[in-house]
Amino acid sequence: MKRISSPVYILIALLLFPGCSGKRSSPKESDIKQDKLVLPDTGYTGIKKFYSNENLIKEATYKNGIRHGEMKSYYQGGQLYQSFWYENGLREDSARWYYLEGQVFRSTPFRHDTIHGTQKQYYKNGRLKAKINYIKGLRTPGLEEYTKDGKLVRGYPEINYNIIDNYSTTGKIKINLELSAKTNKVRFYRGEFTDGVFDTLNCIKINPVGGVTYLVLKKTGTPQAEYVGIIAAILTEFGNNYLTYKKINLPYNDLK
Repeated sequence: MKRISSPVYILIALLLFPGCSGKRSSPKESDIKQDKLVLPDTGYTGIKKFYSNENLIKEATYKNGIRHGEMKSYYQGGQLYQSFWYENGLREDSARWYYLEGQVFRSTPFRHDTIHGTQKQYYKNGRLKAKINYIKGLRTPGLEEYTKDGKLVRGYPEINYNIIDNYSTTGKIKINLELSAKTNKVRFYRGEFTDGVFDTLNCIKINPVGGVTYLVLKKTGTPQAEYVGIIAAILTEFGNNYLTYKKINLPYNDLK
């Protein structure tokens, strides 16, 4: 039997045991992944301040580049104007607006960046001025307003209407709309309150023509609703919208 020379033994040993060659062994797969791992830029954490003409106008708290914590804005004179609370970039809890003298003017509840709950407004003397309810960003019909001495405001206008019947001649009727108290600060809509809220996406705004607001319905020859719903959004003396509804029964059942 032939002998294998020493150089051949050495070559076999190097092939079978690469770790003994003096070179580094191949890295494990986990080591490769760890070497390639790059941590993302998480952004700024802390309070950012914003200035206008060297005056502080806003400061916001950030966490990893996202608003998280209190945000404040200021009047030009440095007095607190409003404050919001953010969680992961979304407004939560109650936002507040302030009078120049420092009293709370308005408190608005937020849930997931949407108004949800009862908004409250205040006089400078601290007394309640108004309460307005919201559900997921949409107004409910309810509104409470109070005078400076604490009395509940009553006697809001109602919707009045009259019908001009030309059904037999032109196949149309005209419904004139107005309020029981004269005011130009009103918007009329055709529609209903949806799930207890006023959703303009489910209503049709009725624009006035020549200072008169009216609705024209035409004969269709097919059964239709026996009534039409009208919503009025009335701007009050306190700067809020009072919502009222009128169900108008129609003289014919094929009008649209």
